[in-house]
Amino acid sequence: MEYEKIKEAAEYIRSITDFVPEVAVVLGSGLDVIDGEVEPVAQIDYKDVPGFPVSTVQGHKGRFVFCTLYGVNVAFMRGRTHYYEGYDMQKVVMPIRLLNELGCKIALLTNAAGGIAPTMKAGDLMIIKDHISSFVPSPLVGKNYPKGTRFPDMSHVYDPKLCEILSDSAAELGISIKEGIYLQMSGPNYETPAEVRMCRLLGADAVGMSTACEAMAAVHCG
Repeated sequence: MEYEKIKEAAEYIRSITDFVPEVAVVLGSGLDVIDGEVEPVAQIDYKDVPGFPVSTVQGHKGRFVFCTLYGVNVAFMRGRTHYYEGYDMQKVVMPIRLLNELGCKIALLTNAAGGIAPTMKAGDLMIIKDHISSFVPSPLVGKNYPKGTRFPDMSHVYDPKLCEILSDSAAELGISIKEGIYLQMSGPNYETPAEVRMCRLLGADAVGMSTACEAMAAVHCG
């Protein structure tokens, strides 16, 4: 059972450190910039965690870093696993469920995506307000993960209060930030011009190969 595997992985991590994270931060492609910025309490490679999926994408270090940042206990994920790497969706979202099992109640998910809205340009930052994930399998298919209801409400996958905090913080720091709809495709190929036009017709502002499935799992387990 998936929950038993997650409890086993959590027990392994707890055997190494009693650190209890409050916030999970997934560092996407090009965003793993914490070297020299944090003082780790513990670092654990994915490959050492029983049953845990290992990142195969270049640049994804495949490591948990536990630290206290601005008085908050944080668990950083240095890289993630993707559906296109050959893992099923249960494995792809296992990290999110594991971090919740360890204590995390807030998840900050980042990624590098392709901006397809006319207002988007390379290097822009975008807060995801909502997503479209119909082109990849739902992580909730199969036996219901016991921490969530069978038919979870996805009206507010991306917490409005947290989005407001992000927006206000960016404004205080003088950082330009946009808001939009994210669409997850399976990858690893990029989209054809016709597919990009389809995504725009569906209302997407950015397209990527991760994150939406993780966000759904995070909402499902609370």
